[in-house]
Amino acid sequence: MTDLATERGLAVELSDLTRVYGAVRALDGLTLHLEPGELVCLLGPSGCGKTTALRILAGLDQPTSGTVSVGGRDLTRVPANKRDMGMVFQAYSLFPHMTVIDNVAFGLKLRGRDGASRRKRAGDMLDLVGLGQHADRYAHQLSGGQQQRVALARALAVEPSVLLLDEPLSALDAKVRVQLRDEIRRVQLEVGTTTLFVTHDQEEALAVADRVGVMNAGRLEQLAPPAELYSAPATKFVGEFVGLSNRLPATVTAGVASVLGQEVPALDGSATGSGSALVRPEAISVVADPSGGATVTTVQFLGPLSRVTCQLADGTDVVAQLASTDAVRLTPGDAVRLEVAPSPVLVVAD
Repeated sequence: MTDLATERGLAVELSDLTRVYGAVRALDGLTLHLEPGELVCLLGPSGCGKTTALRILAGLDQPTSGTVSVGGRDLTRVPANKRDMGMVFQAYSLFPHMTVIDNVAFGLKLRGRDGASRRKRAGDMLDLVGLGQHADRYAHQLSGGQQQRVALARALAVEPSVLLLDEPLSALDAKVRVQLRDEIRRVQLEVGTTTLFVTHDQEEALAVADRVGVMNAGRLEQLAPPAELYSAPATKFVGEFVGLSNRLPATVTAGVASVLGQEVPALDGSATGSGSALVRPEAISVVADPSGGATVTTVQFLGPLSRVTCQLADGTDVVAQLASTDAVRLTPGDAVRLEVAPSPVLVVAD
């Protein structure tokens, strides 16, 4: 934590939130806790309720029922301008007639800070996001990534207790998105502000978050650290939405799943009896074997990794992700045997 850190990260509690718009139930009993200084991503498809949750936390929308508290203080009916939150949205929303440093200092001016102190604070925030040398430029003179950095600096300048990021990278091209994603995480760790980050991009969520909450139809399906979310999905939706999974016939007995004739542990929450195992491509090995029961159909080179698709005798396609140095030995038409790594799998009912 540096001297720029707000040191004001507070716990956030969303309790049993519902939000109904006519016949649409945008949130259905959402409960979410953020630890002080934690960055939590809400991840899910369009219409799942993640932005509605952020807007309710910001005070831009009101819940039909449920409560919002920050640092133990009930904010459910407190207006947005009294909530001490910084916000960054997909649109940069910079004032075109103001210089970069004046944009960053704008919130401080509204709070009555004198000119010298707000310029100092704004300059510090621009240095933090690597744009100190652009302080006297205007928004139209900056790239999209630079403009979003200014928006982040402006949100942090007021020393918010909570930072809210709503799809902040979706308007940027792929390379800039990755760079700014890493920058946001670096800055957030440095200032220590409790942060809620909303995105539909799973790679983004897994890369920046302390924990990721996967939402579906207004409900929180699972909240877990990225590695746990990926390796131990709690529900069928999470297993299929996060990452790529093969659906393979399986039978579960006493916590053990039989998949492709091999036994692997079944995750808690797995269906019993017959179902489908969700197996990650990297958990599949492809071994040359004339009597292996599978045939290579395609090999896609993706740099250090390659994606190999094989077809079982019953016509089921299975995707494996291999090191390209191993995949180079495989060609379409090869007879192979598929082996499943002994890592736990989720088995879902068909």
